[in-house]
Amino acid sequence: MKDRKPARPPVLERRRLKRGAREAKVAREEERDRGRRLREIAKAHLLVNPANLGPNNSYGVPEFVARGYYVDMPFDCRSCGIVQVWTETQQKWWYETAKGDVWAVAVLCRPCRRREKARRAEAREAHLSGLAAKGKAAI
Repeated sequence: MKDRKPARPPVLERRRLKRGAREAKVAREEERDRGRRLREIAKAHLLVNPANLGPNNSYGVPEFVARGYYVDMPFDCRSCGIVQVWTETQQKWWYETAKGDVWAVAVLCRPCRRREKARRAEAREAHLSGLAAKGKAAI
């Protein structure tokens, strides 16, 4: 008696397995290339760690998070008008260590920030001394 031809499903199953193996190989190569690109970027820039960012209630993603790394950002000081650079290191500290708002950017240079901080401390001290003179307890 003549043997029957093998059923069609095993052939289709082999094709499906081969296609899956091919797709897995392509995915591994893409992941390897992505890792290589990230290592090259890491040599030139500081990488963003989204897990370290402070919480924000936004549907959007900040540009530096989407990009995956920080870049130096020039800005004009709002107080004195001098052009300054907000460095990658300063940005990483602000966003990841200090947990600053991810939508905030630098607007004051370091000397102006110090001057503003001293002005606020002096105003607070004057306010508290005024309360003490009136005999009210400071909060």
